[in-house]
Amino acid sequence: MLRFTDEQIAFQEVPGEVSLAYTIAGCPLGCKGCHSSYSWHSEQGTVLTASYLHQRMQTYQSLVSCVLFLGGEWQPQMLLPLLTLARSAGLNTCLYTGLDDVSPALKQQLTYLKTGRWLAERGGLNSPHTNQIFTDLRTGQRLNHLFIR
Repeated sequence: MLRFTDEQIAFQEVPGEVSLAYTIAGCPLGCKGCHSSYSWHSEQGTVLTASYLHQRMQTYQSLVSCVLFLGGEWQPQMLLPLLTLARSAGLNTCLYTGLDDVSPALKQQLTYLKTGRWLAERGGLNSPHTNQIFTDLRTGQRLNHLFIR
């Protein structure tokens, strides 16, 4: 089961999009300094089913343009149907992962992908020195410059 610890409407994580965002419980990476370390335990949170996601997408129907998953790539068999559901609803999709890449099956259902572990000394997407990469998978374009002010 895929579980989430947080559900929110996010304006900054995906440039140009208003995202229905889910922090997925159970991340196995354990990056030092993670802002969501409370979500590492896979048994906590609420089960994220297709019917729940469908209902939430209906609630925010004309207000959101993207569904964002902060994690979940470690359970691709659970994440893929949710990505497919969001795409079939006409929404863009995004995954934030600490990995350097994800499976081709996941990429096929994603519009955007943020890769790279959090390294405090390099900073996040708003740092010119970050190791993290934010990519528009439709074009292959790296969009990190959109985070730097």
